[in-house]
Amino acid sequence: MNIVILAAGQGKRMRSALPKVLHPIAGKPMLAHAIASAEAIPGQHQSIVVIGHGGDAVKDYLEKNNIQAKTVFQAEQKGTGHAVLQASDLLDESQNTLILYGDVPLIRTSTLETLANLAGQGALGLLTQKMSNPTGYGRIVRNLDGNVAAIVEEKDASAEIKLINEINTGLMAVPTKHLKRWLLALKSNNAQGEYYLTDIIEMAVSEGVPIYTANPQAEWETIGVNSRAQLASLERTWQLELASQLLESGVSLADPARIDIRGQLSCASDVVIDVGCVFEGEVTLGAGVSVGPYCVIRNAVIEAGAVIHAYTHIDQAKVGSRSVIGPYARLRPGTELAAEVHIGNFVEVKNSQIASQSKANHLAYIGDATIGSKVNVGAGTITCNYDGVNKHRTIIEDEAFIGSDTQLVAPVTVGKGATLGAGTTLTKDAPAGQLTVTRAKQVSLNWQRPTKKPK
Repeated sequence: MNIVILAAGQGKRMRSALPKVLHPIAGKPMLAHAIASAEAIPGQHQSIVVIGHGGDAVKDYLEKNNIQAKTVFQAEQKGTGHAVLQASDLLDESQNTLILYGDVPLIRTSTLETLANLAGQGALGLLTQKMSNPTGYGRIVRNLDGNVAAIVEEKDASAEIKLINEINTGLMAVPTKHLKRWLLALKSNNAQGEYYLTDIIEMAVSEGVPIYTANPQAEWETIGVNSRAQLASLERTWQLELASQLLESGVSLADPARIDIRGQLSCASDVVIDVGCVFEGEVTLGAGVSVGPYCVIRNAVIEAGAVIHAYTHIDQAKVGSRSVIGPYARLRPGTELAAEVHIGNFVEVKNSQIASQSKANHLAYIGDATIGSKVNVGAGTITCNYDGVNKHRTIIEDEAFIGSDTQLVAPVTVGKGATLGAGTTLTKDAPAGQLTVTRAKQVSLNWQRPTKKPK
């Protein structure tokens, strides 16, 4: 099947330097949503994106994200028919052509598959929808037998036609041999002075080509975006749909209206998510995971029974089962925590591996470190991993105790069962099983605190 996605519009109402179709819904450009839905239809496809305003940015996005779609350039925006005409030379005449829009992002694959199947054996498939308020949309005009006779754009519609509530969504599947011929016959004698793709419907009727219609399962599938207000509205609509899917799968949400999923969130049974959480990229939550309010979790795996307290940020990290993280903790890329690890408030961990039952409960920085099991990292501890040029690694073996306000100047190793006294600055390896202290001798002096002189 040929897939043509129209993405050349300027989107003036967006008031943005970013091409309209690259504005995101749920963390992914609208155009990427449309392409993904179409290419998920079973079978072999050739995708062609018609670009115009901001075309270089659209091409760059497709290339950088390895999206296999050809592009054609529409130098002047002369209507939807003119846009599809730009792709005409690339269309395989032995296959039908599915026509979509880059600013209609949420169309379901199942809906597109139904539409594509309507175009079999020389027929034309049209996606229509009945709306309580059809203002702004082209109307579907049917004959006395109930068959589609024409599509009339609102600006060209009479008062009688404007009463029709069945609208054209713009999505259609067309036999390519017919499509190429009809595109060349389009005229621009309308209120907009444009070449309307919808005019091919009258041509099909006049030639006796069957026209079959289908409807989307949900109204939001065919909602287009022309402004930031519409983008925000559709974002909320989609987030509520994603929240509904989570609830159906057994996830508890404190408020379905206050969650943002910007990627793929996979949840096992009995997951609990509080308000204001943001999930980005690929996130997996194991059975019984609890996520507190206002957490941001990106490209992470949280294993069963873990508790993520409020305001925690987790990015490209793995959290082991029954671990407790936060509040106000930050796990940066490369962090791997084993089971029952505690990372407390204002603790930052980066590119480090921490074995089971180890704890860093307060105000610490752990970077480029390998920490064994049952290690206690005291408040104020810092791994000094960067010398201004290179990063170095700190190794803390099992059952070590790191006193508060300790600096470990990497590369350095703390042996098994070693204890570092509070305030230690460790620049050499600490022997296993011993107490290591680097601390000035405590001295008490007779001393008078300065006082303010009277004015």
